[in-house]
Amino acid sequence: MSSLPQSVSTDAPVTRSHYDVAIVGGGVVGSALACALRDSGLQVILLDAQSREAAIARQQVYAVTLLTGQILQGIGVWEAILPQINTFRQIRLSDGDRPGDVRFVPQDLDGDRLGYVAEHTPLLKNLREYLDKSDKVCTICSASVQGIDYGVDAATVTYAHQGQEQQVTAKLVVAADGGRSPLREAAGIATRGWKYWQSCVTFKVKPEKSHENIAYEKFQASGPFAILPLPGNRCNVVWTAPHKEAKALMELDEAAFRERLQQRFGSEMGRVELASSRYLFPVQLMQSDRYVKPRLALVGDAAHRCHPVGGQGMNLGIRDIAALAEVLQTAQQQGQDLGDLTVLRRYERWRKLENLTILGFTDLLDRTFSNTWFPLVVMRQLGLWSLRHVQPLKVLALRLMTGLLGRQPQLARNS
Repeated sequence: MSSLPQSVSTDAPVTRSHYDVAIVGGGVVGSALACALRDSGLQVILLDAQSREAAIARQQVYAVTLLTGQILQGIGVWEAILPQINTFRQIRLSDGDRPGDVRFVPQDLDGDRLGYVAEHTPLLKNLREYLDKSDKVCTICSASVQGIDYGVDAATVTYAHQGQEQQVTAKLVVAADGGRSPLREAAGIATRGWKYWQSCVTFKVKPEKSHENIAYEKFQASGPFAILPLPGNRCNVVWTAPHKEAKALMELDEAAFRERLQQRFGSEMGRVELASSRYLFPVQLMQSDRYVKPRLALVGDAAHRCHPVGGQGMNLGIRDIAALAEVLQTAQQQGQDLGDLTVLRRYERWRKLENLTILGFTDLLDRTFSNTWFPLVVMRQLGLWSLRHVQPLKVLALRLMTGLLGRQPQLARNS
């Protein structure tokens, strides 16, 4: 049996050349899958193209749904994460400057919270530290996958690490390598979707007054404007605008940008000061034609991408990994081949339609509210009136946004 180099992110020696599951991509979704399989009895290898320090240092911020929190609690990592992120207890949805916003409160779900806001660093750092405690998961950082040969009985993964070419075999390869997934493209899996006419400018601010743990989604004709409450009375802003306008916002000096920001932000929290650099990213909707092939499964952005309105993207990936982990553990208990297409299609049937529903929901939200066509304005005002006054409809919308609508994975039921 050949020996692999010791992982740069774990002190455990690596001596295996064959694994049950090889996960390619060590971001939040890939690491969460490894955590979900940590105590399953399966041998897992996690291959991340970045160094551990670079992977953890990203500046992203995520809205975290109630279901994602339940899944991470079921995995066993939530108690470490929760004190380092923020819990919000109200959502305010408004249409431009028109009166009559919709206010969602925990009592609508008979609970005490509506969701969370997490910065990337504490989220991924705690997932990786959870993996460090296991001798069933091998993490190799700065590992660049060179190619994969999908054989009848196993897949052979060739990767470069510390200037040397290495190989491992696995019954199943999981692509968690992002929206431009090289594994998906190499496997010939087609995608459908489109690029939006919009880009997002995202950054953190420090308001004068308390954010009171309220999340805002302020719809404007140019695009949604989301405010997510962070620890330390900071907020993360995602400002969606047509490409040209978004680029112009990036080019403004700080004083001019702050003035434009204050107009859009509103006066609820008083004056706001920038607390980070600005970042620009384009918006895309994408759904893979298939999530699985023999010995290959796609999860997270490798399988699908949605508009950031509603903050659903990362949460869909966490639901993917909870479903896949459950399918794999059931197959293992029944003595089935983890990479067999019959097994993997159970995961695809579970997740593909649910993801398509959320993709359609976020697309409908953006197109309906980023619009000045009078009939649509009337329709959305009627919709907002219904959300304010028809409680069952309000609860249904909230259950969809918080992940509580649809099939619940065992990990969430264990929490």
